[in-house]
Amino acid sequence: MLTNALEILYEDNHIVVCIKPHGIATQSRRIGHPDMVSILKNHIHKTGRAKGEPYLAVIHRLDQPVTGILVFAKTPFAARELNRQLTHQGFGKYYRALVEGRPPKTQGTLEHYITKDPRTNLARICSPSAKDARLAKLHYSIVPESRSYYSGEYQSRPDVTELEIKLDTGRHHQIRVQLAHIGCPIVGDTKYNPNSQSGPAWQTICLCAYRLSFHHPRTRKLLTFHL
Repeated sequence: MLTNALEILYEDNHIVVCIKPHGIATQSRRIGHPDMVSILKNHIHKTGRAKGEPYLAVIHRLDQPVTGILVFAKTPFAARELNRQLTHQGFGKYYRALVEGRPPKTQGTLEHYITKDPRTNLARICSPSAKDARLAKLHYSIVPESRSYYSGEYQSRPDVTELEIKLDTGRHHQIRVQLAHIGCPIVGDTKYNPNSQSGPAWQTICLCAYRLSFHHPRTRKLLTFHL
């Protein structure tokens, strides 16, 4: 469903699942810059019967240059239930990333400690004893070309590899900094890939939240969405 460039995958009285485009923030504090929260609130206000500003809770986020699937809660009850699932690893969050180089194994688990620099908004790998260090864990596997999401990229970039990633934790810039740390920075990532530091590449970072699964907060039915 397209509504003013808003692509809704599912919506009912409790939740709304949509696709966040490249370049749009999940939630922004900058006045005059559209974000998914303001776009969705406007959509709910126009299509619903509620008076005043609609309730909408952010459950999880995607970095501004990243596209993919997000779920938002339309009631406090739905927000509590979805956050409970997220906290207890009840969410299945899967990504596709096109990286430079190739990981040492066809599949594996990455575990690092990450800290965030509030001045630069960048994350970095650190020791477990570092200030504000938080464990970051993900699983990856190399995607066969027959199942590629970025199949067009292979034709011009034979030196890249597509990965499927499942997150165990949701740290700031986690996928981007962990893959860069093992020598496989994401194509088009101007923050962590030294080969992508100029031009408009931030808008075409090859990282996509392509699959999301969770239980409906009210019916408990397992829902799965994918691109």
